[in-house]
Amino acid sequence: MFCPSDSSLSNSPLTSRSNTPSSVSDFQLTKNFLLSPTLLDKQFLRDFSKKLDKGSEDKIVIPVNHSDAFTSGWIQEAIKSLPCVDLEGKYWEKHHVDESCYFTETCEGVEFDEWLKVCTKTGKLASAAQALNIFASVGLRSIFGQSSPCGRSTLYVLERPSISFPPLDLTSPWGVPTKQEWKDVWAAWDLVTLGMIPSVMLHQKPIELRHKCLFYIGHIPTFLDMLMARALNQSNSEPYFAQIFERGIDPHVDDPEHCHRHSEVPTKDEDWPALGTILAFRDRVRGRLLALYDDLASGKRKINRNIGRMLAMTLEHEGWHIETLLYMLIQRAGTGTLPPPGFVTPPWEALSAQWDASRTAPSSSTVTLGPVTITLGHDDCEGTDFDEGACDQVEGHEFGWDNESPSRQVQVEKFHAEWRPISNEEFYAWWLNRKEIGLPPSWVEGEEEIQVRTLYGPVPLGVAKHWPVLTSYDMLSEYAKSKGGRLPTEPELRLFLDTYEVGFEGGANVGIRNWHPVPATTGLEANGGRGSNGGVWEWTSTPFNTHDGLSPTEHFPGYSIDFFDGKHHVVLGASYATIPRLAGRRTVRNFYQHNYPYPWVGGRIVYDA
Repeated sequence: MFCPSDSSLSNSPLTSRSNTPSSVSDFQLTKNFLLSPTLLDKQFLRDFSKKLDKGSEDKIVIPVNHSDAFTSGWIQEAIKSLPCVDLEGKYWEKHHVDESCYFTETCEGVEFDEWLKVCTKTGKLASAAQALNIFASVGLRSIFGQSSPCGRSTLYVLERPSISFPPLDLTSPWGVPTKQEWKDVWAAWDLVTLGMIPSVMLHQKPIELRHKCLFYIGHIPTFLDMLMARALNQSNSEPYFAQIFERGIDPHVDDPEHCHRHSEVPTKDEDWPALGTILAFRDRVRGRLLALYDDLASGKRKINRNIGRMLAMTLEHEGWHIETLLYMLIQRAGTGTLPPPGFVTPPWEALSAQWDASRTAPSSSTVTLGPVTITLGHDDCEGTDFDEGACDQVEGHEFGWDNESPSRQVQVEKFHAEWRPISNEEFYAWWLNRKEIGLPPSWVEGEEEIQVRTLYGPVPLGVAKHWPVLTSYDMLSEYAKSKGGRLPTEPELRLFLDTYEVGFEGGANVGIRNWHPVPATTGLEANGGRGSNGGVWEWTSTPFNTHDGLSPTEHFPGYSIDFFDGKHHVVLGASYATIPRLAGRRTVRNFYQHNYPYPWVGGRIVYDA
């Protein structure tokens, strides 16, 4: 129960924030909070959310108006079917915030209708994307959003999850990462490795073509320690870890004995370092990194291009591995892997009903693009990091991976592209007559039906039918050919994404906004065709290879050039688990073997004009 002091009910200015709860204990057993739409304010929500424990079961309900011409009468009916909260029949205590207010659940007090009365106030207007950004900037997450029948307002159910990423206007997709960016990535990494991998799985391989789980827990701090030591001309903190944890494996799918240079790992479980030993090492390495930031801030050490690149590369490397470890772990979700802790389990039934009801097909299935000249990549040559006049130019520099540079002009001829990636439903209808090709690993054959894997365990195909299907390039290419099309080249897909993908700030399903895909939204006239592909990478038909001016990285030798093998293809975009820094940089190029079916990569059909 919330027990406010007299000062918390005063009419002190909103900017003073003295009317937000003073401590978590103020909330006690409270689980639900009802906010007036006038409290859609970053500073208030930031102060308010900090009083909730991360990952708790507390929920915030707030209406957000997208237009002045709104009505609130629909809310009372919407509450009856709103998932994850039980509001009717409860009593509420009203707390004033200037001319606004919020309500906390209590044993006795006013009835629910009192909150409905304050919902008639307009409050700050915000689009759905703007509302999601406000929530993300203060560490809140939308569990479910129920739109009004006219679409002019949305009733959101929010939680304060155990981890979250802020919008890119608070960070950067290019520059030297901040301490807070590191802390956000560490929180996500620790949640995945320590919260989702039970101890019995540490020495297990979720998929055969990669290492056991324990390797990755040791690899991440080892990689950071090694690159930091090299950039600072210092020694590795733990030489043995550098031997066994330096680099993982990506063997050829059709010949697993063929693999690039990699670390030699112990063959027996008992010869691996204990988890506690690895975590103690992790903490020392993180302390070493934070000490470097302190030295840079104090002037004890001067930053240069080489150090800045190391910091950007190691943070993004950890971001990559959050996603790659998750696409391995999802293969054991429901049979070993634990659901993401500190997040409400998705209300699948309500979400499925909403996706079905709101599913609107584009007026035309394709859009025509080109001919046009586009720019691929950006100018960031690691080979000039020590050059006079360049080594000290760090502020404003665009860091990236070696295969992103240099910028180059490419002509894209006229073509037609499907507005949306191939969905599970579409692929299933095609697959029924071609079962000999095998089951996509993103699916699982249940006793009665095909199910789709999620990190919460498999869900019925009916729930995930509108999501993009995730499988290999080879499978999706065959599908595209059967429809008279093909998968796009890298320049073609880059042009489409540049033109129509809204990104994290536009509400796209990236940055762990959800732990699962959602239906694509591109192609609607109301948004000029712009939208999200649902939160998946997309295959291109372009082999991953060198290009003029590419300067191979010395920080991570072989990162790109080891995979110029004719087997890897470029993939573009971002998945629901891609950190915003990587998802928000248009020059990022991912790459996987064409017959590797596990990553979260979908496909879009294009047609020659």
